[in-house]
This record gives sequence, structure tokens and C-alpha cells, in this order.
Amino acid sequence: MKTLVLVFHPHLEKSQVNRKLMDAANETGDVTVMDEYAAYTDFKINVEHEQELIETHDRIVLQFPFYWYSSPALLKQWEDDVIKAGWAYGGGRALEGKEFMLAVSTGSPADSYTSEGSHVRTMEELLSPFETTFRHTHATYLKPFLIQGVATSTDEQIDAAVAKYPAALIG
Repeated sequence: MKTLVLVFHPHLEKSQVNRKLMDAANETGDVTVMDEYAAYTDFKINVEHEQELIETHDRIVLQFPFYWYSSPALLKQWEDDVIKAGWAYGGGRALEGKEFMLAVSTGSPADSYTSEGSHVRTMEELLSPFETTFRHTHATYLKPFLIQGVATSTDEQIDAAVAKYPAALIG
């Protein structure tokens, strides 16, 4: 299985977690890693290149920090540009048989993402647009890889969570 990790972090150099996740992915066999903000500083996405990457990989991981209950802007732009009618749906089925997984970091702890928590929604609910998108395009949506509570985690806790990432990438 060939895995593609697309990293969407606008300030990767300042990242507490996503840089470590990216480094761990780079050290994992059969994994291709792309820093999308470095590739598309102007937000002009090379759609053909991105679609070719997807076509040549079995599992696609979208890695990003959770910002205001969503993803960074470039990931939304990527979705709008790359997941096109005629290619991914609406007559096209390029994503059929592909596996999609999210790798998401949150500043808030996991227990704040419950109906009783401060965010009043679960991560499953908040990430449901991604699940719906990939199910609509006949892809398999995998359970997300979550690292939560980053804002109050120690380096040791973050490192322990990052150590689990390679196994999640290759399934």
C-alpha cells in the first residue's frame, strides 16, 4: 500500500505537533509527504499534479491543525480545486477504492469535544463534512488520527502520540 500525506499547516515552522508528524511520516516506508503550504504559497494549486499524486497512491492522509472547527484555508481551496466533477464524482470515479484519513491536531483536550464539553460537539460531528465528501466520491473514509490537547501537552506526551502515527499511516 502506498500512502500519500498532504500536510496543510500555514506555519509549519512554528508547529508543536504537525512538524513532528510530518517528520515521522517522512521516516515511514511507502509514504510520500507533501507540504502543501510550501508548494502553493500563492494558493494556485497544480490540480493535475495533485490528482496524479492521488491516482498513484492507495491511502491519502490530510494532515492539519484544527482551526475554528475547520481546516486551514488552503485545504478548503485544495478540496474545491482538486475534487472535481467529472474526475471524482458526477461521471468520474477517480477516488473509488482509495482510502482517506484525516490526521488532526487540536489545542483543546479531547473531553472538550463532547456534547457536555466546552465545544458542545464531538470531533466526529465536526469532521463529518470530510466523511461526507469522501463517501460521496466513493472513497473509504478511515477513522481519523487525532492528537488533542496540544496546548497543554508536554513534549513527552506529544512525542508519545506522534510515535503512533507511522502505524496509522500504513494501516
